[in-house]
Amino acid sequence: MNKNPSLNLSRIPEELKLILDIIKAGKEINPQLNNQWITKTIDWNLFLQLAIHHRVHPLLYSYFKKVDTYNLIPSFVIQELSQMFKINTFQMLQLRAEMDEVGDLLSRNVIPLLFLKGPVLATELYGDLSLRTSCDLDLLVPIEDLERTEKLLFQMGYEKDDYIQTILGDWKWRHHHLTYHNPIKNIKVEVHWRLNPGPGKEPSFNELWKRKRNIRAFSKPLYYLGNEDLLFFLITHGARHGWSRLRWLIDIDRIIEKDFSWDKSIQLLDKYGYVHVGGQAVNLSMELLGTKIPSEFKQIVLAGKSRRLSQEAIYYIEKMVELHSGTVPEDIAKYHKRHLLSLMSNHQKFLFIISCLYPYPTDQETLPLPKNLHFLYFPLRPFLWVWRKTKSHVLT
Repeated sequence: MNKNPSLNLSRIPEELKLILDIIKAGKEINPQLNNQWITKTIDWNLFLQLAIHHRVHPLLYSYFKKVDTYNLIPSFVIQELSQMFKINTFQMLQLRAEMDEVGDLLSRNVIPLLFLKGPVLATELYGDLSLRTSCDLDLLVPIEDLERTEKLLFQMGYEKDDYIQTILGDWKWRHHHLTYHNPIKNIKVEVHWRLNPGPGKEPSFNELWKRKRNIRAFSKPLYYLGNEDLLFFLITHGARHGWSRLRWLIDIDRIIEKDFSWDKSIQLLDKYGYVHVGGQAVNLSMELLGTKIPSEFKQIVLAGKSRRLSQEAIYYIEKMVELHSGTVPEDIAKYHKRHLLSLMSNHQKFLFIISCLYPYPTDQETLPLPKNLHFLYFPLRPFLWVWRKTKSHVLT
């Protein structure tokens, strides 16, 4: 770990610090296992639990294959990592094949398509399909092609996995993707029409399409985001999830090692109000993964808001927060809600406040009205909100 960290990392468990050191060592040309890392106090079951939670087990196993463990690592740990590595490799190969099928079908139907994560990140950032995990395919299409894309996925055997509750077309900007599941292949596809949920502004699909790149490892013409757009997406996506998985920070570390323009990245972040969020991401990557950055970006990283947001994100890592399954504990849910608000720029906060005045589906549930009268939810919304709060207070 950094000898003089600007962040308070004292509550991070020793097992996670060991994982971070191994990941950093794995980037070296001649990686060596430092037996000073290994202590009798390491809880190897917790080590595995953390490796799985942060989705870094493929990197750990890849490292252990390169070095002599000197019997310092228990055999059951190596065996478990090996088994998970094989399962992940098979899953990534399956997802890659599905990318070909989905990409080919949409291309033949003249639907422009950008792949966001999944196998494309594994091949482009890690150079090896087996070194990154992914549970689904994320793709971005123009909003006007959503309906056609859905019909094509239905033809492939996919079923809609979630149905967005919406009123007065708020789904277009409040949400950003729909989920589909193929029960035969057991593959999930998320179809995005935005990079992130609104109401914040972001690059349009046409802008992203102009800067697209061809996926080099694929024989067919499949496309993904340009370098600076990809960094923008990874930063905003990871921040929105509290950087609760190290995998997202490792993505940041890997893309920073690539050839891209810092000036263009800063301009893009600044244009949409995410400079401080970019500073958070790079600061966390520097502190936890030893990422090297040019001096011109350090001013942003060391800015007060970026440092504060970085420390706030350590909370998610300390507590091994899981935001994606089951019910989130109330204390964590409240913390996350406050953190999401602190990530916003002043302009984004203004848009968020304005968006709260726009009717929600819950307003329709509170007072059902015919569709031709839905416009009345605008003046009625404050009263319906007070009614729900009052009713909730009485029940508690």
